[in-house]
Amino acid sequence: MTSLRRSTRAQPSLLLTTFPNAKNQTSSLSTVKTHHPQPNQTKQAIPPHKTHLVSPTQLCNESNHFDHHQFRIVIKSNKLITSHIRSGDLDSALKVFDKMTVRTTTSWNSILAGFVKIPGKVKEARQLFDKIPEPDACSYNSMLACYLRNLGVGSAMEFFGTMPVKDIASWNTMISGFAQNGKMWEAQKLFLLMPEKNSVSWSALVSGYVKCGDLDSAMKWFELAPVKSVVAWTAMVTGYMKFGKIGVAEKLFREMPEKNLVTWNAMVAGYVENCRAEEGLKLFRKMIGYGVRPNASSLSSALLGCSNLSALQMGRQVHQLLYKFELYNGTTSGTALVSMYCKCGNLEDAWKFFIEMTRKDVVTWNAMIAGYAHHGEGLKALSLFDQMRNEGVKPDWITFVSVLMACNHAGLVDLGVQCFDTMAPEYQVEAKPEHYKCMVDLLSRAGKLDEAVELIKKMPFEPHSAIFGTLLGACRVHKNLQLAEFAAEKLLDLDPTSAAGYVQLANVYAATHRWDLVAKVRRSMKENRVVKTPGYSWIEVKSVVHEFRSGDRAHPDLASIHRKLSELDQKMKLAGYVPDLEFALHDVGEEQKQQLLLWHSEKIAIAFGLIHVPSGTLIRIFKNLRVCGDCHHAIKYISAIEKREIILRDTTRFHQFKNGVCSCGDYW
Repeated sequence: MTSLRRSTRAQPSLLLTTFPNAKNQTSSLSTVKTHHPQPNQTKQAIPPHKTHLVSPTQLCNESNHFDHHQFRIVIKSNKLITSHIRSGDLDSALKVFDKMTVRTTTSWNSILAGFVKIPGKVKEARQLFDKIPEPDACSYNSMLACYLRNLGVGSAMEFFGTMPVKDIASWNTMISGFAQNGKMWEAQKLFLLMPEKNSVSWSALVSGYVKCGDLDSAMKWFELAPVKSVVAWTAMVTGYMKFGKIGVAEKLFREMPEKNLVTWNAMVAGYVENCRAEEGLKLFRKMIGYGVRPNASSLSSALLGCSNLSALQMGRQVHQLLYKFELYNGTTSGTALVSMYCKCGNLEDAWKFFIEMTRKDVVTWNAMIAGYAHHGEGLKALSLFDQMRNEGVKPDWITFVSVLMACNHAGLVDLGVQCFDTMAPEYQVEAKPEHYKCMVDLLSRAGKLDEAVELIKKMPFEPHSAIFGTLLGACRVHKNLQLAEFAAEKLLDLDPTSAAGYVQLANVYAATHRWDLVAKVRRSMKENRVVKTPGYSWIEVKSVVHEFRSGDRAHPDLASIHRKLSELDQKMKLAGYVPDLEFALHDVGEEQKQQLLLWHSEKIAIAFGLIHVPSGTLIRIFKNLRVCGDCHHAIKYISAIEKREIILRDTTRFHQFKNGVCSCGDYW
């Protein structure tokens, strides 16, 4: 099949002339009096008294009609129309188009592209298309794209079938359309029918299989491709990262003959999403070092990596890049920056940037509300929620997760219940499992365990394991052994490999001094090959992250850390501190229990910070598990003795210790 693009190259391009004195020239859709029939019909002749077609040679030579000045005006007008369309100003483009006395097919195609870009303008686009005197491949492909975007692949395929001549771009548009809608059988069928294929064709098919999660088929077609474009390579890298096959993705990344920004972004984001943020940030640094200019997506992934690692100093460096590359006005990157500061324990800078943002969407508001919620600033979170509604931003389901979390951490039980009850009737937000988890936590933390159980029973769907994990955690605080066993049984039924279920049940038994049952739980863990997640804490000093485990014996500064801990232990006991042995979860002597508590990872990290962070400077500590009660109690003493402000982030919230008091008010 001969392509239309090739046939039009062989012919002189045509110019449509509408004489200046033509009457009824009022709009862009009425300047031509001829009607373009359906694509599969024969074109009617254009009335000679209204318009006629000439070649560029005629345009230049027939001085009685045209001159070089008019030709330059046409080119200039076309460029101006294109500029307006690119900036999204269709009205200005139409004004230029209406004033043109000579139009080329490019003029018509540019206006058509303007309608195609605007959702819902199918009718207007078709009306214009039908009036194009000599539509070319670009005209047909624009109309095809319009059908695809607005009416779906069915209507697009119907139009595709009526096209008199199809070029490679036409076929690629349809293959991409089927692939993006998950219709890979149709996409492959069309691909095999193509008379000629290019790298875009192969990339569309490979990308479609990746999007559908069929990596085997994607790899098969990728290997068959005679020329593998950077798009196809990147699609494969993205697919393997998405499904956690990091090694394969790394191998492909190394083998790629060419990488673009999207490739680098796929790798950085893949590392971060697979809980390997440190590797993601290392690759991000390498990307910047190679001179690759980042975009909003690059910086958002880097900021998320900083959030996951609580790497505040690195986050500040990324913040500087936002300004260097003039991306600070973007909603996506700005929201990522607000979230990073919140998650790194710096609410002041998060709020400062939040109020500076000129454009905020619901995700931006959610990030700031969640930041206040995690820091225990419940009233500020609720005030911001009110401000959000007053500014006309409609809350979504994630907003209410943050609002309920704020009520939870601030102990605002009645207000939390009220928010939960008004979600659906007032905001059309249906409760999801995440909302029920917040409510179970809210009620059970306040000691309303029976109400929490009743709420679980009333859930309109099967409760997931996190619901019972939350209930189980509260049972330890309130020492409710019977309910703890019920929650643990339900949790382990849903997730037999859950280390949290075993550990929390063992903790409840330990709190009630049932060491025989603690031993039984540990034997069961061993028999089921369930491995407990080891607790560790970390601190960032001079852009270096130092990680510590309980009873750490590997850090090079261990001797000085132990001396500092012994010094702190003596000062705390003189000030009235008594170790809470309930949190020493081993059946050993009292002295050994005290030693085990003293060597908890958060205390080791704080001692390291006191040694290496300049006096008077805030210390930030992060822990991968919930901070234990004894450590929480001890850190209050340390903040007063050392006259240091200490911020500790665990899995549930931030604790800000200052002058012997914690921001949580001991409600956590």
